[in-house]
Amino acid sequence: MEITVGMKGEVATLVEKEDTAAEVGSGSLLVYATPCMVALMEGAACEAIAEALGEDKTSVGTELNISHISATPVGLEVRAEAEVTAVEGKVITFQVTAYDEAGKIGEGTHKRCIVSSQRFLEKTYSKL
Repeated sequence: MEITVGMKGEVATLVEKEDTAAEVGSGSLLVYATPCMVALMEGAACEAIAEALGEDKTSVGTELNISHISATPVGLEVRAEAEVTAVEGKVITFQVTAYDEAGKIGEGTHKRCIVSSQRFLEKTYSKL
């Protein structure tokens, strides 16, 4: 299967205390942390292309440009959607959007690169 413009992915989770800015160190309030929203958006992007990747391939995040536009309290469900908007060789660009039960909480663009899992790990761990 080939990665094509228009492929979509979606993931969701319930906001727990562990997902708050105060807990992850990105702020002092008990509201959904931006780093957690970013991870959810990346997860949706991974989901969008998962079926198109071979067994020895994966994708790694290389660029993210997002806005976190609304705070979410503990206890609400959040979900992220990602849609492939461009494919340039091994680089895939996504439009990413996050929502809570009250509406949109974040949006932006994200890029991922398709890599060989084994080669990527070998190169990474050669730094040790």
